Amino acid sequence: MSSAQHARRERQELAELMLETGPDAPTLCEGWTTKDLAAHLVVREGRPDAAAGIVVPPLAGWTQRVQDAATSMSYPELVRKVRTGPPTLSFFSIPGMDALGNLIEYVVHHEDVRRAQPDWQEREIPGDLADELWGRMRRLARLMYRRVPVGVTLVRTDGSGGEVVAKSGEPMVTIEGPAMELVLRSYGRRAVHVAISGDPAAIEAFERADIRI
Repeated sequence: MSSAQHARRERQELAELMLETGPDAPTLCEGWTTKDLAAHLVVREGRPDAAAGIVVPPLAGWTQRVQDAATSMSYPELVRKVRTGPPTLSFFSIPGMDALGNLIEYVVHHEDVRRAQPDWQEREIPGDLADELWGRMRRLARLMYRRVPVGVTLVRTDGSGGEVVAKSGEPMVTIEGPAMELVLRSYGRRAVHVAISGDPAAIEAFERADIRI
């Protein structure tokens, strides 16, 4: 499957899961229910004037007000908008942008709902999706880990394996796991199956670090 097909499938499966769990189910996004998450996705794709606040802190207040307004929609309507994808005038409707900008977004948020439920299990994903996630992680790692005060090496344990030095430096912390788990941990999720090794003080510093684009 192509990246675009995987992005569409993650979107559809997330929408189905949101309907199954209902609007008040918890997610791994602190303080957000599934309805809050659905509103976030709708604003991100459909309100470019507000979406900037997701990555630009001074605009976060405006983004939050627009997102709060979006939650006044009925839950089925919000999920319908998530399922049907970006509106025609959205940046994400430009050919290729859905796959480029939404694959990791929907993979991570799909897991945000899955892993907030009791007795979640790591899911088996297609090899080509795992390879795509790892490829993107390799390209993003240095940017994402730039604020970490210790060295970080990511080691992939599934598929063809591989490793990337996300941050040079000593002491070095090594994070090992499947591609999906490395992506989720790099995006700040803690409900993951990874092994972290290194000096205990370095691991503690890593655990406190701000990891984001």
